[in-house]
Amino acid sequence: MLRYTLMRLGIFAGCLVVVWGLVYSGIVPRGLGESNGMWVVLLALVISAPISFVVLRKERDRASVQIVERVDRAKANLEASRSQEDGADDAARAQGQTS
Repeated sequence: MLRYTLMRLGIFAGCLVVVWGLVYSGIVPRGLGESNGMWVVLLALVISAPISFVVLRKERDRASVQIVERVDRAKANLEASRSQEDGADDAARAQGQTS
């Protein structure tokens, strides 16, 4: 998961540098007034999103498999804890009825 996140950040950083260069060279129009920095960031986000979607498909699938495995482990641990608690509760009730 960390690898996927770092790769996405890398693609965004690359797009940010390219967009910044294009804006300051005059190829892409600047933002209005003080909004130029926000314009560059938003344009870089819009460009990097589809690139990440296509380029990082395999890495995203790997990350989703890891997340599913973690969720399944957590569910199994919760179920085991719940059944252990139910067993202890049943034993306490059975002991209380025999007294």
